[in-house]
Amino acid sequence: MTSASSAETMTQPAASSAIVPKAPGRVSWQREAIALAIGFVLLALAPFVFTDSYSRHVLIMVFIYAVVASNWDLSLGYGGVFNFGHIALFGIGVYAYSLLTKLAEMDPWIAMVASGIVAMLAAVLVTIPILRLKGIYIILVTFGFAQLVMQIILSQSDYTGGTQGLVRIPALYWFDHNMVRDAKFAYFYIALGLLALSTVFLRIFVRSRMGISIVALRDNEEYAVSRGISLVRQRLITLAASAFFTGVVGAFYAAYQRNASVEVFGMSLATIILSMVLLGGTGTIYGAIIASFVLTVFSEAMADFGAWRPMITAILILVVMLAYPGGIMGMLKSAGDVLFNRRGSGRK
Repeated sequence: MTSASSAETMTQPAASSAIVPKAPGRVSWQREAIALAIGFVLLALAPFVFTDSYSRHVLIMVFIYAVVASNWDLSLGYGGVFNFGHIALFGIGVYAYSLLTKLAEMDPWIAMVASGIVAMLAAVLVTIPILRLKGIYIILVTFGFAQLVMQIILSQSDYTGGTQGLVRIPALYWFDHNMVRDAKFAYFYIALGLLALSTVFLRIFVRSRMGISIVALRDNEEYAVSRGISLVRQRLITLAASAFFTGVVGAFYAAYQRNASVEVFGMSLATIILSMVLLGGTGTIYGAIIASFVLTVFSEAMADFGAWRPMITAILILVVMLAYPGGIMGMLKSAGDVLFNRRGSGRK
């Protein structure tokens, strides 16, 4: 669907407002739902294949990265907002959970949801100054926001631990189940559940009329605004929607690791997550999730290469991006087109 047609769909009469037109080439939601269910069922069987704690730990980290990267893709890929403060929302979730459970002694499960809400409020706060900005100015403001949050945490060392961070953060619980001695079995399923909820939410969001409108704004802002789409409202909703699960998974990270440090605001983690978004292919959601698997597992497999590991990983990303500017999803789409064209030719 072109940007112009996307904008026009937002101004249709109210009688057809419940019907979202199907874009050419888009997979029906029924097929997508079935494929998604099969994918998560297969992932749910993984602990019975990988029985050791280390493999499960790697998969848990994959799920955490996948949630952060796919939600970043919502604002960056679909919304076209160069939001370089997204990783700060993850850090806010980490510290919100830590402070709520340690200082306020809030129940860990309630604190996890509250951390997502705090991240949403922070996203709304940072959206206000960028409502009328574009390009490099959005990058500067959002990057400055991330640095500001980190400096606030460092300055309030009596509560946040400053550069030392926080330790012995209360963990999650599941009735009387011992989550410490179960080889990360319970944490695996909680992380997988968060990824499933986040993915379903994101796919419903981008398939809705709201999702179509933010793509219209990304592709042709002037025309979309002239058709009645509010830039302020859509940008505010996009960033707030991308913040909730980012904050929740930040809280889960704090509960899982049982410590919090300002490293979660650092460029190292931001670069890793952004690489996942770009390598997977922006504006796809699934691409960021697949890239999270590829980069995390590839990086762990090359742990013995020492300083060569990030260099080899960077070269891999460059090769894929040069060959397929659409990232991994572009590569998979090309492979699918070749496969189906061959089948079609064989039937003639």
